[in-house]
Amino acid sequence: MLQEVLSNSRKVVVKIGSNTLSREDGTLNRDFFRDLASQINTLRSRGCQVVIVSSGARIAGVSTLGKWKRKEDLHYKQALCSIGQVELMDSYRKELKEYGFVIGQILLTKDDFTDSNRTLNIRNTLFTLLDEGVIPIINENDSVSVDEIKIGDNDNLAALTANLWNADLLLLMSDIDGVYDKDPGQYKDACLLEVVDDAGTLTQKIEVGNKGDFGTGGILTKIEAACKVNDYGIPMILANGKRENLIGGLLEGRHPGTVFVP
Repeated sequence: MLQEVLSNSRKVVVKIGSNTLSREDGTLNRDFFRDLASQINTLRSRGCQVVIVSSGARIAGVSTLGKWKRKEDLHYKQALCSIGQVELMDSYRKELKEYGFVIGQILLTKDDFTDSNRTLNIRNTLFTLLDEGVIPIINENDSVSVDEIKIGDNDNLAALTANLWNADLLLLMSDIDGVYDKDPGQYKDACLLEVVDDAGTLTQKIEVGNKGDFGTGGILTKIEAACKVNDYGIPMILANGKRENLIGGLLEGRHPGTVFVP
């Protein structure tokens, strides 16, 4: 079913997680951006329109400065995001330019999705960019956001974007192969769930865990995102973006993943 869903999708939102685009030392993974550009080219060659929702501004800021002091200081975090957003976009621009693609940036906050005029403006900008063949890259406006106006995580931002665009598919590129019945980092017998047809009850059926990235909310926000898009009739795929040529591997059935179907 995963192959079928991806093969039949022509309007694809691709969400990139911070851990997916960075190395273990906290620097941006240039090889990932190069590989991703090739994958986007694969989708475009198949007649797809693509919107990217990207995390990683703060990591890019740390990578650029080479340090992370005062990490609990809100204003310092926002400054890192301001610096990193430039570096992040430049990384996308350089690699996608190799395939003749132009990118456009859209920075959003929660208010943009709760105010009808702002939402309409987002739609107009998004559709105009796509009509011109430009690849929109969306991120939360972390350099000015505070708790009151933060969406909070880019999984849900990607879901809101997919619903706004009426996408055919939301593809979450994470650092895990999909959803397991229990934490694969702790249990060797953890089983990958290849198809989920009721995301709303999934947390009652799996063991989320209490430690590590798997249990700190990361998997929960992905399930929340699946619920959001499934409610709009849009499927979602969760797969490991660290795998080389993930999209090609998913299309050919070589790479695993979890597909959430409405």
